[in-house]
Parts: sequence; C-alpha cells; structure tokens
Amino acid sequence: MKRLAKPLTAIKPTYDYVVIGSGYGGSIAASRMARSGQSVCLFEKGKEFLPGEFPDTLRKASGEMNFIGGKSVNLEKNGLYEFTMGNGINVFKGCGLGGTSLVNANVSIEPESRVMEDKSWPLAIREDMESFKRGVSRAWEMLKPNPYPEKENGYPLLKKTEAMRKSAAHMAAPFRLLDINVNFKDQINHVGVHQPKCTNCGDCVTGCNIGAKNTTAMNYLPDACSHGAEIFTEINVRYIKRVNGYWQVYYHPIGIGRDLFDAPLLFVQAKSVILGAGSLGSTEILLRSAKLGLKVSKKLGHRFTGNGDVLGFGYNNDVRINGIGLGKKGTNEIANVGPCITSVIDLRERAKLEDGMTLEEGTIPGPIRSLIPKALFAFSRLVGRDSDRGFVDYFKEKWREIRSLILGPFHGAMARSQVYLVMTHDDGNGALKMNEEGKLTINWEGVGKQEIFKKVNGEMYQATEALGGTKIPNPTWNQLMNYDLVTVHPLGGCGMADSAELGVVDHKGQVFEGDTGNALHEGLYVMDGAVIPRPVGTNPLLTISALAERACELIAEEKKYSLSYGFEEINRESPSESPSGTGVQFTETMKGFIGWGESADFDSGFKKGQAENTSFEFTLTIQTEDIDDFVTNENHPGRMLGSMSIPSLFEEALTAYQGEFNLFIQEDAGSKRKKMRYTAMLLSPDGSHYFFEGFKDIENDYVVDAWKDTTTLFIALYEGTGPEGKLLGKGKLVIKVADLLRQLRTVKAIHPKSREEGIKAIASFGKFFAGNVFETYSRIK
Repeated sequence: MKRLAKPLTAIKPTYDYVVIGSGYGGSIAASRMARSGQSVCLFEKGKEFLPGEFPDTLRKASGEMNFIGGKSVNLEKNGLYEFTMGNGINVFKGCGLGGTSLVNANVSIEPESRVMEDKSWPLAIREDMESFKRGVSRAWEMLKPNPYPEKENGYPLLKKTEAMRKSAAHMAAPFRLLDINVNFKDQINHVGVHQPKCTNCGDCVTGCNIGAKNTTAMNYLPDACSHGAEIFTEINVRYIKRVNGYWQVYYHPIGIGRDLFDAPLLFVQAKSVILGAGSLGSTEILLRSAKLGLKVSKKLGHRFTGNGDVLGFGYNNDVRINGIGLGKKGTNEIANVGPCITSVIDLRERAKLEDGMTLEEGTIPGPIRSLIPKALFAFSRLVGRDSDRGFVDYFKEKWREIRSLILGPFHGAMARSQVYLVMTHDDGNGALKMNEEGKLTINWEGVGKQEIFKKVNGEMYQATEALGGTKIPNPTWNQLMNYDLVTVHPLGGCGMADSAELGVVDHKGQVFEGDTGNALHEGLYVMDGAVIPRPVGTNPLLTISALAERACELIAEEKKYSLSYGFEEINRESPSESPSGTGVQFTETMKGFIGWGESADFDSGFKKGQAENTSFEFTLTIQTEDIDDFVTNENHPGRMLGSMSIPSLFEEALTAYQGEFNLFIQEDAGSKRKKMRYTAMLLSPDGSHYFFEGFKDIENDYVVDAWKDTTTLFIALYEGTGPEGKLLGKGKLVIKVADLLRQLRTVKAIHPKSREEGIKAIASFGKFFAGNVFETYSRIK
C-alpha cells in the first residue's frame, strides 16, 4: 500500500474545503466533498502509518504514547496513542491518519431507536429518521462490517467468544456475534486497496499491522484521494477565523523545526471548513477561535459524555480465554486470539433506557502484554472480587498466577482472563473548557459515582461468575482514585440542537453564529462525535458515520453539488505515488530589511530599510523528495513552505506557499559563479497575494567571502502572484550564527526506508553543499 499523504510543501494557499481530522467524520467529509467536485485539503495532526509500521513491542508503543495534562502547551507533542488527563474522567483516542479508527475495536452497531428518538436531538433528525438510515447504509457500504466467520475459511471457534456465550447463558441475556470492520478475505477492496485477510493476532487496538482492519485509511481516505482530495499529516490546527468571505485555518506543522525559531503559525484559506478532529479536538479549536472573536453558542464545551464507558476484567477464570495479542510474535498464519471484539451480551432492551448497556469482550494487545500479569495480580488483591470459593479452587488459582508471573501472559491466569468493555448511559454533564494558558481541560468531578456504574460492575461480576474468575473493575474506579473513569468514546462538546440557546450546531453540523437564534456561520461545520448530544449506549462509530454521511448529503443538496456514490469510475491505482528515494528537509530563518520603493539596488534597499526600520524576516522549510535527483539535476528544485514577517506591511505574518528552492545553479557555461534561488507566493492576513523572489550570489572572488555569500540573500517583493506584478521593494536578509546552529538541528531525512538510508541522504546533501562551495572558491581570481 502506498502513502496517501502529500509532502508538506505541496499545500496550496486556497481550497474549496479544508477538513480538519481524519476519523470517521473527517474522512467521510473529505470523500464526499471530493466526490462532489470540490477542491479538498485534509489536515491530520498525527502521522501516517502503513500496515507493518504500527508498534509491535512495548518499547515502540511507549514511543507513541502522548500524555496530555498539566498547564504547558507543547505544539510539537504527537503520538498515536493520545491520553488526555481530566478531572473525573480521562480520555484515550487515536492520533494518526485514520484517527481513532486506527486503534479502536471496529464495532459497527446501530443505536437503539429510543436513543435517536430522545428530545436531545434536533427535530429535523427525529422527524426524518430515513435520512439517518440512509447515512447508516452508506457508511455500511464503505466500512464493510461483517461478523467473525466462526469455523469458516479456516477461522477457529474462539475461546473468548465461547466464554461470552457461557456468561450470557448464566445471565439469561441475549448473545450475538457483532458486525466488525475487519476483512476476512485476501482481496482488492471496493476503493482499489489491497487488503490481506485477518490473522487473528488480537492487536487491533495498537494498530493493525496486517492491513485487514477496515480503518478509514483503507476506504474513505483513499477514496477521497482518488477523487482529488489532498491529505497532509502532522498538522496541528490551532484556530480559525473569517476574513473577507473566506475561512482562514491557522496551523503549526509538527516536526520540522519551526518551534526552534519561535516562528508564527501558518494559515490556509477556504470557502468552507469542516471540523472532524473529534470531541476534544473540534471543541478545542472552536473554544480557541471563540477567544479570538468567533461568535459561537455559549453551549460550546457542554454536554460532554464518555458514552458510559467502563473497562473491566474477569481475571484468572476456570476456562481458557486466549485474550492476549501476539505483537511481534504475529505471523501470517491464522491464530487463536481473534479480532479485539467479536461478540456482545446486549443488555439494552430494558424498561428504562438509561439502565441499558452493551457488554463486549476484548483482547489485550501484544505490545503491552508484558505489563499486565503483575498489574492484574496486584489489582486482584486491591479491588478484585472472587466469584467462587473453595480450598481446591484457591490452590488452582494460585498455581495459575504463578505460571503467569513466571512464564508470561500466554500461560496460567492471564491466558484465562477476559477483558470487558461496557457502554451505557452516563448523565452527559461533562464540560470542556479552555484555561488561561490556552489548554483544553475536562471537568466532570464525581462522574464515576453515578448509580449506573455500580450496576455495570454488577453485570460484569455476573459475567465473571459464570467463568469462575475474579472480577476486577477499571483500575482507576476505586475510592482512592475518587472513582475516576476512562473513556475511549468521548462524545459531545459541540452538541446538535434546534437553536444556539440549546446547542452549538444544527442538525447537519453547521455552526450557529452567536448564542441565540438559528443564524448559521456560512461554510463552517462540525462532523464527528462532538455533535452527538447524548450517550448512545453502544459503540458510536456507526452513529458518527451515519450523521456525517447525512450531513454531506444535505450540504450537497443545498449547494447543488452532484454527489455520486458509485465505485464504477474509481481510480483503481494508488492515488499517491510514494517517493522512490529518500528526501531531506531543513528549516532556516533569515532576517534583514527591505526598502519600500527601491527598484534598482539591493544594498540601497537594505540601507533604506535599516533607516526606516522596515524589517523583513522569514522562516522557511525546504524539502526535496529525492536527494539523489536533487544533487544530480541542477534544475530540480526543492519545495518550500513557511512564513514571512513584514511588520511595516502587515502586523501578522504572511504564509509562503508553492515555493521553489534551487541550490547552486550555474550562471554561465564555464563560469564558477552560482546562485541559490528562492521563489514563493505569499498569502497575506487580509487574503491578498504577493510574490517573493530571492537569491544568494556564490562568486569565487575571495575565500573569506564564502561565509558572506552563502548567508546573504538578496530579496525583492512584488504585488500579485508573480514577478510581472508591481515591484514593491528590494533588500537583503542574512543568517545569524545562532539561527544557523538551530538550522543544523532541523536537518533530517524524510521517508527513509531505513535508518542507514536516512543517514546516507543527509550525508549526500552535506557533501553536495560543501563540494559546491569548495569548487566555487577553490580558484581565486
């Protein structure tokens, strides 16, 4: 499978739609708007992971864990497994191209009809459930959920599923296999992506290294690319604002070194923006935007819910479970673990909706399995409740624990432990707020003390009782930890409603303008779990997807787009060619002055700028996708993206797009004089365009001038999008020693196939640069 994400420097200044986030909402929005013929840019904060690149050991998994808490705001923090620490409840979610679909358990289950009939939903949805059902059908067609094929195609009957059948019988409760977004046949899928079949490794929630899991990176996102959408990863979106009929999306590119120079945010503009960054991400972006003047409902951040999530364990049962993922031990053979979740004890059909719940089994993923035996051993003593007694049973349990502690999690007590995930109905009264430091906070003190969670633990005890094990609740759900909860299904914060007095967005996710009435922001939408106004009592991915599909259909109708859902004309080739070689990137800052009105001489412009204090500064990231091509073909340009600060022109920085960088271009045949050329289009804060042109003059006059020549840039600025526009001024920029030292820290290889290739690419770039400098100055006139 080839990569979907484009290089950072390919970002354009303007699009019809900018989509923020790539989970179920964002990926659906990108696919459907691209299918409607609109130019689409999708920004994802996380990295792109291909099958085989997900962590398969504890060391690798630890490197992808990002704990967000405290007061500091670090724009560079990034990791696949994102934990947000809150007051009363903590959140786990995925951060990568595909969002949480990369690390969830892939369960597609429709919400109960009573959930969708609740008055917390807008009237337009309650009175038109057919449009919601169409959304369900379209999401189903793309995500391809199906039940685990017991005793079919070489798949074994799973021990953990059999244990759930036994628990359901003991509880006199309905049991069934779930529809899960997993591929059980080796095939080219409906959007042209090759997917191997599931190997039952059990590592769904640390990332599928097989490629069998139907994440949005396997369907909606390649579909979006095939229809022209452009995807960019490691983009941390901070806020949005409305300027002259366009939305400006301000962002920080992660991992390119702009933080070392304290460089300003970049921005792109669009006719419409769709927030799909999840309950926390979308709410945070709107909260930050509201602080900067965006008019939104006072209900922003309200009605946050953890979807009644409860994690628990049936530890050291009398029956074997095989609920431990294989991690690095995984093979292409079909194992006996199974996908993370395969079955459910459905307890939703109760007289009172809020008493209903779904109880599902799970697996412990291989990369973290080494942490579990000692942890569950300790928790079984602290908060566990044994469901059976007896002298013989006691010694059997102790012997199994010894085996697990000595031989590892595939033996003894751990091999007989069931993982439970329960979803129910909390009261949905959590709050997301922005503190003074600009940090999102989760506030819901005492949520774990709600009566429903005692009932959940009672049901988990019954399920464990049938298996003769010890029930262990969520390790944080105890008196010492104030009964804190952990959710993997955060919902709300931008809840749907009929008016701004009641919610943040309308029935199609369009953001209300202000805190009263029904006026809407033109072209601003939220499409993810943030819009759901209440718990759904089961896995929410299908509900989120259906609402996003419904919203896209309504937008297309309103805008008179032609939206096709067929696959007949889809481009079966991979939509994005992976680079053949290894690239190199670096970020540099140069500072100086420009003389307004100077059209003849760069030095005169510099002196005039100094006298009039018309400073000019840029921070640019330069990328070359293939260093071998770059150094062998002098006309092969590197690409540039960055910011230019010109305080005498605009208070805020301009963003440089579609920049080109040529290194050591020969002036004339036989001449030792060479140039480094810089060109870029600039987008200003008021939406106007400028063109930047610069060069470094590398001339073999004196060896001592080598430093000056390679660190001095002669610049010119024009109105419009090219050098044919009005010349506004000329000047010079220089690199300071301190900035050069920072620049050296930003040099890195991009998309290397190995560490060795990365080192080789950087060495090749350094050799090329140093060699040209030596060649130029080795002959003195």
